[in-house]
Amino acid sequence: MADQNKTEEFYDRLKEQLEQDTNWPAAYLYKFIVPASNDKTAQIEAIFDGLDAEIKTRDSSKGTYSSVSIHVKMESPKAVIKKYLEVSNIEGVISL
Repeated sequence: MADQNKTEEFYDRLKEQLEQDTNWPAAYLYKFIVPASNDKTAQIEAIFDGLDAEIKTRDSSKGTYSSVSIHVKMESPKAVIKKYLEVSNIEGVISL
C-alpha cells in the first residue's frame, strides 16, 4: 500500500511539473531500461503503436539490458502518465 501511495505521489508531482513547464500538445521523450529481450521491447513498442513515435533501442555493452528511447508528440500530461502506467505493467521495465 505504501508503494502505491509513493507511485501516486510521484505521478501527481510529474503531472503538476509538466503542466507548469510545457505548452501542450508537445513532444515528449520516454526512456526505459528493459532486460534484453525482443519480447519486452515489442511490448513497449505496441503501447506506442499508432502515435507516429520515433523509437530507438540500444543494447548494453554486455547485452543483458536494452535502453528504449521513444520520442512522441503527446496531447497532455495525463496522456504522458497514462503511457507510463501502461508500460509499468510490463515485468522488469525501469522507467527513467
